[in-house]
Amino acid sequence: MVVLAVVTALGGLVALLAGAYGLGRTRHIIASGEVTQALVKAVQPGAERPLLQFETGDGRVVEVVSPVPRSRKRPLVAGDRVRIAYDSDDPREAVLLGHERRGIDRGFVAAGSAILVLGLVLVAVAL
Repeated sequence: MVVLAVVTALGGLVALLAGAYGLGRTRHIIASGEVTQALVKAVQPGAERPLLQFETGDGRVVEVVSPVPRSRKRPLVAGDRVRIAYDSDDPREAVLLGHERRGIDRGFVAAGSAILVLGLVLVAVAL
């Protein structure tokens, strides 16, 4: 019983940390990253997300897979131009402005917190 409780708590901690990292990374890129326009390219056969092509501040042309999946509400259409923020140290780290995944990351934080508390309660009960 104690082993299951500890594994539950650790699983919750991992989910909590993953969500917190995602939120922090998004916040960092938006706050200190470079903002530019990216061209939406066609979805490659077998892929779920389109490519985004943009030019960095130092003139490099970079293609990255869209950080968000296709959406029925606001689909990314090949040929469109979208605003992105990217990390100038690593342009592969990009955030599609207006399509941030904060909800998913907050969900990981909330679920991870709940599972962590559950695991800690189970540890306390088992001891």
